[in-house]
Amino acid sequence: MTATESPTEVRPADAPEQAPARAIPDALPLLPEDPPRVGAFWLRGRLGANAAGYLYAASDETGVDAVVAMMTEGSADDAAARDRFVTAVDDLPGEAVLAHNDSDDDDLALWVAIGPIRVADGSSAASDERLIAERRGEEVLSAVLMDRIPHLGRFRGPDFLHYWEGRRRPGLFRIWPLPWPSALRAASRWALILSLIAMAVVMALAVLLAWLLFRNAEPLEPEPVIPTPTNTSTVTVTPTTPPPAPTTGPTPTTGPSPTPGSPTSGIPTTLPSTSGSPGTGDPGDRF
Repeated sequence: MTATESPTEVRPADAPEQAPARAIPDALPLLPEDPPRVGAFWLRGRLGANAAGYLYAASDETGVDAVVAMMTEGSADDAAARDRFVTAVDDLPGEAVLAHNDSDDDDLALWVAIGPIRVADGSSAASDERLIAERRGEEVLSAVLMDRIPHLGRFRGPDFLHYWEGRRRPGLFRIWPLPWPSALRAASRWALILSLIAMAVVMALAVLLAWLLFRNAEPLEPEPVIPTPTNTSTVTVTPTTPPPAPTTGPTPTTGPSPTPGSPTSGIPTTLPSTSGSPGTGDPGDRF
């Protein structure tokens, strides 16, 4: 081997091949709890998170990329945390703030879109712009969390903890207009259209089968009562026994009829008058 030749690396036959380095994605996927859209920016993935808020990779309808910093539901309910968020946004350079919501929306979480970010073309300038936007978003959330304030004095006692740090879900948001169907890609739109057509065909087949099964069915006995437009129904009741005939004369007595020669045949059936004249009535009543 001459001096100009370089030694060749010899690898054992049983040595395993090194796996290629795993590519780290630019952003983590969105979770179901994340908003699909904030203002005019569609969110594509998560860039970071802490107790104060989230960083999202986003872009608007025109293709302008941005980094969106949004508060959590816990920090958004704290008036002091909202003030720190607004102050941190005001401290950013004017060209760095692309959009933000109104601080008077007490029922919504505050958010800010930070940019500008050049379209990713593989150049170092585009990567630097995105990195700068991410750092600015982290500074805004750190101002809310107050984790970068230098500590004065000695560390004593328990660590400081915000009362809302346990509520780390994304804050409340409002989407208008609705994200459907502008957020769908062409493939998603075709899949949605085909699924709706399939659902309509299945429903039509179900109706056809029901009609074929019950078209020759016998009517129900008794027939169902159909209510009238006044929500009343008429039911005809057929009596099982005829009603008794009405009588106009006096009701006959039910006692046994006297027979001739019986002791009770001579008893008068009328009572003496109690309001009669002096010559009538019972002799014992005279005085």
